[in-house]
Amino acid sequence: LRRNCTWTWTTQNGVKGWSVTALNGNSIFLPAAGRRDTIYLYDVDSIGRYWSSSLYTDTPGKAWGVYFNSSSAIRSSCFRASGISVRPVAE
Repeated sequence: LRRNCTWTWTTQNGVKGWSVTALNGNSIFLPAAGRRDTIYLYDVDSIGRYWSSSLYTDTPGKAWGVYFNSSSAIRSSCFRASGISVRPVAE
């Protein structure tokens, strides 16, 4: 998604996030859902973090994902116990 799609920061139904569009025109919307720390939710409408299915092999307690704000999206690792969003995608 990061390398092969067009990312556009937008608002859909009052929710801010990225619309990610593939070359074939298919798209998904990744809401800026914020992050959860214990029971608190922070940064809604300004950042998003989403898991990938890839483990971060240098540190067994981490996995790869994507982190974004309104200006960029980057690959990042995060501890697997963190409260990060999941965007299921069916094949």
